[in-house]
Amino acid sequence: MPIRDATPDDASAIAEIYAHHVLHGTGTFEEEPPPADELAGRIARIQSAGHAWLVVEEAGRILGYGYYNNFHPRSAYRQTVEDSIYVRDDVRGQGVGKALVAELLTRAEAEGFRQMVAVIGDSENVGSIGLHLSLGFKQVGMLKAVGLKFGRWVDVVYMQKALGEGDRSVPA
Repeated sequence: MPIRDATPDDASAIAEIYAHHVLHGTGTFEEEPPPADELAGRIARIQSAGHAWLVVEEAGRILGYGYYNNFHPRSAYRQTVEDSIYVRDDVRGQGVGKALVAELLTRAEAEGFRQMVAVIGDSENVGSIGLHLSLGFKQVGMLKAVGLKFGRWVDVVYMQKALGEGDRSVPA
């Protein structure tokens, strides 16, 4: 699957994909779709921090995107990143998300990160949970009813995967 780094020119397609998830899904807790220029800024901030923001492009069409960013801003978390992926609704279940997460894992490990965390909106999000399980993530926790979207309470599932040496050694 053709995966490449996102560019500012991808912001409109990314905004379109994300808007669908914001308006129709519980994988994100945003309730108003951000405009393309806001997403272009997010891409720039994440990439300028040295993190990956990737897209799957086929025949000139963006099928999905994914990125990793710091799990938390406090310095003790500096070895841990969090992944996020979103796929066009019409290509879900065709391996786009799995390809993105696999490449994010490769990139994060190459950058020396030791843990990747997935913070999955909605414990009923079996697609994302199953995708992460298939790539070696383990469910490590769940926050019950911490989000309220579409008139219902939504859980958050935490999944985690060690990268490289993981916790077997302390980075120099």
